[in-house]
Amino acid sequence: MSTNLRAVFLHAASAAVMTYGYLHLPDVVANIRMAQTRGGHFQFLTIQGLCLAWMTMLLSLASDLAPSSSMYLHLGDICDFDANPHRNISEGKADYADDRSSVGKPNLQISIVISTVYWTLLTFMPHMILMSDPETTVPTSSGRIPKPERIPLHVDLALHAAPAISMFIDFYFLEPRFPKTVSRKGTIILSAIFGTWYSFCVEYCASYNGFFPYPFLTENPFSIRVLIYLAATSFSALSFMVLNAAHP
Repeated sequence: MSTNLRAVFLHAASAAVMTYGYLHLPDVVANIRMAQTRGGHFQFLTIQGLCLAWMTMLLSLASDLAPSSSMYLHLGDICDFDANPHRNISEGKADYADDRSSVGKPNLQISIVISTVYWTLLTFMPHMILMSDPETTVPTSSGRIPKPERIPLHVDLALHAAPAISMFIDFYFLEPRFPKTVSRKGTIILSAIFGTWYSFCVEYCASYNGFFPYPFLTENPFSIRVLIYLAATSFSALSFMVLNAAHP
């Protein structure tokens, strides 16, 4: 089986762009040194999603470079295996299928949530998504209200656009769509698992830090935050079902 050069380029370039974005994360955000906070940069959903996307691109690149190896399995076979658990499959393929499936399935929907929420709020309500310096957010006698701090555009795109774009292209042009059983049941389960994980993670970090990584969480009480977590989780599952149904 020949190597798909387009797939190799997509996966290698995507992983490189994401790596660039991560390596250029600012050490200080809104006058807060992230290394001194509980969770650091990983309390941001963006960074957790970035890592999942990066891992998916690297696993896909490995599969591109060794397509005939029994260690690698096409995503379509993973879907068939999930839909037919009694299917005969070698132990080596099963191990790799589980690894790539567990990373790849929720990642497209997570990337969609991150990009949709981030760019929408950044455009219309930047103060709800960007942290501001807590020492300068109170208006002074001059009447000037400090603007939320922004990272350079090229880093911003690498963090908040590249994962969703690369995963979208990979899914639509290089992979078959998932069977309905996987798209519905699997997506709901995985969205619920990751949504629960992140909500507990960010609440735990905030209990030590005294603030959330996103102002729209900091400025809302726990009951509203729960609704936000549920809405994001539901949107994650629904968006993937729609994308999967629209897959040619």
